[in-house]
Amino acid sequence: MILITGGAGYIGSHVTLKLLEESNQKIIVFDSLENGHISTVEKLKSVRDFDFVKGDLKNPNDLEVLFQNFDIDSVIHFAAYIRVEESVQNPRKYYSNNLVGTINLLNKMLDYSVKKIVFSSTAAVYGEPKYVPIDENHPKQPINPYGKTKFMVEEILDDYDKAYGLKSIRLRYFNVAGADSKNRIGESHDPETHLIPNILASAANSEKVFNLFGNDYATRDGTCVRDYVNIEDLASAHISALKYLDKENKSDCFNIGTKNGNTVKEVFGVCEKVTSKKIKIRVNPRRDGDPESLVADNTKAEKVLNWKSSMTLNDSVRTAYNWIKK
Repeated sequence: MILITGGAGYIGSHVTLKLLEESNQKIIVFDSLENGHISTVEKLKSVRDFDFVKGDLKNPNDLEVLFQNFDIDSVIHFAAYIRVEESVQNPRKYYSNNLVGTINLLNKMLDYSVKKIVFSSTAAVYGEPKYVPIDENHPKQPINPYGKTKFMVEEILDDYDKAYGLKSIRLRYFNVAGADSKNRIGESHDPETHLIPNILASAANSEKVFNLFGNDYATRDGTCVRDYVNIEDLASAHISALKYLDKENKSDCFNIGTKNGNTVKEVFGVCEKVTSKKIKIRVNPRRDGDPESLVADNTKAEKVLNWKSSMTLNDSVRTAYNWIKK
């Protein structure tokens, strides 16, 4: 049985959907529903039935009951807070949930001899890029509490491997975009901080003006460059990681991106093309801590996991727009 923490959230739900469609393994989703949605769980259950448990990683008793009642073989761990700006303003919230909550989970896994986990990490562990594209050997110098919590968990996973034989795959995502191609589930954050859904929300409301931060970067059009990986491609990466853990039984880390960067203005262009609408833009000064360019070198994932992205930025914007319209 596969335990998916945070399986009612954006990325977790798409990985759950992929597993429900492509695997006959039993699945249990564990989610506090603070940022996940019960409507998403219900939609997923219409694909194939699975167990759902409402609970919180910060409560060890919730985890004890979970592991007592279900025969768990492996874990895919998504449950985390993800807003960089909020992590700077309220680091206590992030260290309590992302770090302490994950330690609770790992310790309970050891109590019940569960020794395989795929961990949802982030390109934020690298901090300000020293070179682009970024490979897995790039220095890890996170610059905000969100990135620090993910980096600390990666360090803990190394220690738990050495001491207890707990094997982990760390997937460091770049910018995730898009929705289910069949329009069953999609992205729904409150507040929404991701670029593409915010641009599309501006397209849906002719009165809304989108704020662009910085047009004086040393890039091809002056705006920041980011690597946008499609959510369905990302879900496939988790399936590949789980298969690799089952087969090789060894820990590793992988960048999950496309090797291709798009500027903010280019993303606007794709959004306007997909929506057939002109989007109003207000140019603002740069924000502190926004790196000029973040692009993944995903060669290692291609070679070792036999994974590569197949969907385009246009695909991601199209599916995201279909979801927003629905």
